[in-house]
Amino acid sequence: MLLDPERAYRSVAARDARFDGCFVFAVRTTGIYCRPSCPAVTPKRRNVEFHLTAAAAQTAGFRACRRCLPDAVPGSPEWNLRADLAARAMRLITDGVVERDGVPGLATRLGYSERHLTRVLTTELGAGPLALARAHRAHAARLLIETTELTFADVAFAAGFASVRQFNDTIRAVFAVNPTQLRAEAQRRRRKELPAPPGAINLRLPFRPPFDAAGLLETLAAQAIPGIEHAEPGRYGRTLRLPHGPATVWLEPGPTHVACTLTLTDLRDLGSAVSRVRRLLDLDADPCAVDELLGADPLLAPLVTAAPGIRVPGSVDGAETVLRTLLPDLPPGEQLSTSDGQLTTLFPTPAAVLATGLSAERREVVAALADGSLDVHSGRDTDELIAELSGYPAITPMMAAEIVTRVLGAPDVWRVSDPALTARSRAWRPWRSYATAHLLRTPGAENVDRRTA
Repeated sequence: MLLDPERAYRSVAARDARFDGCFVFAVRTTGIYCRPSCPAVTPKRRNVEFHLTAAAAQTAGFRACRRCLPDAVPGSPEWNLRADLAARAMRLITDGVVERDGVPGLATRLGYSERHLTRVLTTELGAGPLALARAHRAHAARLLIETTELTFADVAFAAGFASVRQFNDTIRAVFAVNPTQLRAEAQRRRRKELPAPPGAINLRLPFRPPFDAAGLLETLAAQAIPGIEHAEPGRYGRTLRLPHGPATVWLEPGPTHVACTLTLTDLRDLGSAVSRVRRLLDLDADPCAVDELLGADPLLAPLVTAAPGIRVPGSVDGAETVLRTLLPDLPPGEQLSTSDGQLTTLFPTPAAVLATGLSAERREVVAALADGSLDVHSGRDTDELIAELSGYPAITPMMAAEIVTRVLGAPDVWRVSDPALTARSRAWRPWRSYATAHLLRTPGAENVDRRTA
């Protein structure tokens, strides 16, 4: 993706928060990079350069602004809108794949060589996979420094650093202060907030307004599985099966952010948990762009007016999404060692589901999930995943579309069978997933496969 420097500078001059997370700007005279809406005095155009990612700015030698915290913004909607290698890699990097499996593991999941992957990311984003992962670790470390009382050694290893020295060097390079100063600054500016329960972490997950939180929570509540999920007015919680152990999360949307309370078995899963929760709530969407395009159509305009900032529910786990879409009834999952209110149970694994009575066609899909031959994750290519899923007789085209929409956050998947609407939907690209969400929510909508609503 190429940035238009003049348009980007106009966004900076206007302090336009809609572009926070889409790019950062760096000021050569100060050596600092900021989010577009930074409240500081706008620098002169000749002193400014633009980068698509914080990692690119860091690679160029800039440090993060401690006033606007450019890492504490919604993610770029480009990573869902684009389906190229760079975007798919970014989705996996934010899920912590590099920390768990290294660059070789990332390249293997994407189906490319390490050399080719590094070349593409450096060309497209201005930073290679190691630099992008380093920026991700720095963000996770800052969250732990500012929101917990953990020792810095514990923070370092929880954030994915190989040593305390590497952690200290990175914090100083990225934020121009040491961890002690960063924690002290956070304590001074921290507003009065309710303390987190013992063992939990309170976070604020930003989004771009408008945000149809009520509609999203209503959808999640309608699909909630008791014990695994719990929904009540203004609040939603669920259990998570993360790489290093189970977790629970409670989410309460507010005017500018979603209050998130995480209880983790292993703090190394912090970044992965945040990434998955953001994907579940579609928090990196660009609602203004979606509403502007869809609201221009007379058919959708009343729906957009009724639900501005609609979100498409995402996924916290690819295998779970396939199983939920495929099977009307599921066996009970594992019990948590310690329940968190109404959250008592983990979603069952494919292996556990395979041990139950299934038809031959459904068994084929579940067996493929269990042995890894069907690998459904956020780094998959949209068309390739739809084709692979559609190759199983038990998965209908509508089911495949639902799975891809949720797991990949794909914004342009059409799931309505009416031929006239299908023809009309071409004008709604690249936001047809959101058009589908509006139509699915409309009472009496015809020819909509509500099995995948």
